[in-house]
Amino acid sequence: MTNPWPIDALQDAWQLATRMHDGQKYGGSNPGEQIEYMNHIGSVAFEVLTAAAIEKDFDTHLAIHCAILHDTLEDTALTYDEIANQFGSVVAEGVLALTKSNAIADKQTKMLDSLARIKKQPKEVWAVKMADRITNLYAPPFYWDNEKKKAYKAEALLIYDELKDGSHYLAERLAAKIEAYQRFLK
Repeated sequence: MTNPWPIDALQDAWQLATRMHDGQKYGGSNPGEQIEYMNHIGSVAFEVLTAAAIEKDFDTHLAIHCAILHDTLEDTALTYDEIANQFGSVVAEGVLALTKSNAIADKQTKMLDSLARIKKQPKEVWAVKMADRITNLYAPPFYWDNEKKKAYKAEALLIYDELKDGSHYLAERLAAKIEAYQRFLK
């Protein structure tokens, strides 16, 4: 039996992401709750691994590396060149596409730009973005008001519409999570 991806490279990506996201937390669904950011990274990776087991012709190596590293350019000091040097330009390009541009001020335009760049990547990068939004739809942070929740759901619908062809399994999961998110809206 052959290994579908080099486990040492996967471990290297996990260790790097852990170092880069060290100390970062996000708000949980309960008042005052703070969750380690690597929980989010792991959740995205789990979604991608499940899709990889179901989807045909799926580059698990690319998808899982992009899942683990997807927020490093946006939220840490890690650079594109560092990712490219360690994991190759295909992974670095995928992570870059998943990174929203700081040069764009408007939130909607920023998301549309990111989606346009993702759509130029292999379907596995599309899958990572869907997996990312799936995990973010489990429950909103306790401090989000109803308008923020509505906007987040609308943005999830946009992601679904733009990327649903990237993974049938993840598209179905995303659609179900969007529908279930209604319970958080007033």
